[in-house]
Amino acid sequence: MCRSRTKTFSCHVSSSEGGNLFKLVLGAIIFCSFSSCNSDANNSAQATKNNNPTFVDIAPIIFENCTPCHRKGQSGPIEFMTYEDIFKNKNKIKFVTQTKYMPPWPADADYTHFVGERALTKEEIELIKLWVENGAPKGDESKIPAAPEFYAGSSFRKPDTVIKFKVPVPIKGNGTDHFYIVKLPIELDKDTFVRYFEFVPNHRQLAHHINGHLINYEKSKKKDVQSGLSYALDEFRDYKDLYSQMNILNDDGTFPVLTPNTVYYLPGYTPPVYPSGIGGYQLNKTSSILLKNIHYGPSNKDVLDSSYINVFYGQKPKRPIYETQMGTFGISKIEPELILLPNKIQAFHTQAKINNDISLLSVNPHMHLLGKSFWAFAIQPNGDTVPLIRIKKWDFKWQYYYLYEHPVILKAGSTIYAYGTFDNTDKNPFNPNHPPKIVTQGEGVKSMQTTEEMFQFIFSYLPYQVGDEKLDMSK
Repeated sequence: MCRSRTKTFSCHVSSSEGGNLFKLVLGAIIFCSFSSCNSDANNSAQATKNNNPTFVDIAPIIFENCTPCHRKGQSGPIEFMTYEDIFKNKNKIKFVTQTKYMPPWPADADYTHFVGERALTKEEIELIKLWVENGAPKGDESKIPAAPEFYAGSSFRKPDTVIKFKVPVPIKGNGTDHFYIVKLPIELDKDTFVRYFEFVPNHRQLAHHINGHLINYEKSKKKDVQSGLSYALDEFRDYKDLYSQMNILNDDGTFPVLTPNTVYYLPGYTPPVYPSGIGGYQLNKTSSILLKNIHYGPSNKDVLDSSYINVFYGQKPKRPIYETQMGTFGISKIEPELILLPNKIQAFHTQAKINNDISLLSVNPHMHLLGKSFWAFAIQPNGDTVPLIRIKKWDFKWQYYYLYEHPVILKAGSTIYAYGTFDNTDKNPFNPNHPPKIVTQGEGVKSMQTTEEMFQFIFSYLPYQVGDEKLDMSK
């Protein structure tokens, strides 16, 4: 992933200087130990206490937490739509839930809660275990809830518009990373507003990250958006010449209005859906999506990429969302410099001071394959610690955009701290280098390669307004 929006919102957020880190971290640790006391009471789903569970008791747990991914066209390799599907895989389900490998929810639910949490309670995990050990009985078939209905090709409902690649992009299976640019022209009957875009990768197992920008053309400045190159693969250095070949520029040669990072994807990612009226984008009749940064990881076979974008309309946003990032390509320096030595486990941190009151909406930690753990918190001007997110075991395959249940209010003068630990040893099963070698964050496109590293803390926010702390972000 690479988001290079370094200082766009520096009026709200800036790099912090100095500070007694030892005292701050110690205070945060003490706070963390107290904040987890009553976490189980906050879990929305509570398993029925039952010594003889049947599928009637188990189905709601599976359908809510597993089926959204374990269905046709999604990331789960097997489907969990029926009793028969689940019965055949009962021992696997018992194992992955006992080990907490599944459902995938890297964020520590004892530290912070988010919308759409899929962490099972202890009662639910034990209920599944007991059900399997008792032979996984079906129970009263008339009481089994119906499997959830999904729209094929989306994690949400039927989209209002689907934007497809004009032609498939050929990806060579030569064992190397591939970077390419795609233009997706859009022609509508009228101007409208988009609540969110959903990028659907053709090959989820290869998609490393996607960043896309919205280009809105002013009336009379663009007659034809369809002509020109539809994609460029791997080698592109002169962007102005490439944009000319792709027919991105206005007819007079000037660059059109561009809204950056409107389309986004990481492994396991689904776009955050904010309450109506918060965030969104204007979409002109004549426009294009420029997927300026598509990164597919190494593969040993040739494939064709026919990914597409689902578009969901909404009302004109009353409050635009701001976004920035700390660490790599961000507003704050990584200390010490992100150089991962072979056969070492190393910790790094970055910090940024908040210059205005903000309402924090969502957070997105990002590292690559050598990531081991991630922790972020804020210290308010009065010394209070605000837990933001903690990931005890980093998993590159699941990088959510974590949406808070209610905005987290940070006062002007607060400082956000992020800590990342990296494991560059042979004991890390995801280490791409054997034997381990020095790994850095590189420069430019090189830093985006799977074998290089990043340490980023991306967050979205609103300038604070009275009452923001009561906003229900699940609506």
